[in-house]
Amino acid sequence: MLPDISGIIIIAGNYGSGKSETAVNLAAVSRKSGKSVKITDLDLVNPYFRTREAQKPLEDLGVEVVLPDRKYMHADLPILTPAVADMIKNPAEVTILDAGGNDVGVRVIAALADGLKKSHVKLLMVINSLRPDTGDVQGCLRIKAEIEAAAKLPVTGLVSNANLLDETTPQIIYDGYNLVTRVSEATNLPIDFLTASTRLVPQLDPERICCPILPIDRLLAPCWVRT
Repeated sequence: MLPDISGIIIIAGNYGSGKSETAVNLAAVSRKSGKSVKITDLDLVNPYFRTREAQKPLEDLGVEVVLPDRKYMHADLPILTPAVADMIKNPAEVTILDAGGNDVGVRVIAALADGLKKSHVKLLMVINSLRPDTGDVQGCLRIKAEIEAAAKLPVTGLVSNANLLDETTPQIIYDGYNLVTRVSEATNLPIDFLTASTRLVPQLDPERICCPILPIDRLLAPCWVRT
């Protein structure tokens, strides 16, 4: 079952959680399902893996990609253009904000908080159980608290994104999902979906997973692994 999410969706998480890859694939899957989709890159922290790198394949699908003016494309500055404010005032069926990593990366969200509070907003925390800061429940809870304090918005749902890139196995995905299940129980938050590469989705046992699955095609691979 694919994720069926609408409204304004903020994708956040700690460094290396895979939130940008999650954001662009959620945009692609939502558009393929027939929904209108907008996405903006607010990741001002990581200069290598950004939603903006997937601009062409997303636009080819009909996704509206909102970016700073060309002269600011590679700037690591908190640039909130009128276009970003407009997409919040006039959202698509699915409007995705790709925030930066950890609390530092989501501070830009606080600048939009007043406008966001007037809308139906989901703040999803992406958890990769194989990252040092989110390898256990306590670490996940600490990152969650830091994100909420910086964004001035509550996390509304969780996403399991356990992976080791090409070394990922079904067991890694199950283990990550089990951790996020424990975080869900500790926070009373839903697991909105988990992610798995398209090659692994057919290998997963649906009886071991009680949430939608977002198939991941690597759209933000670094240049040294692109084919």
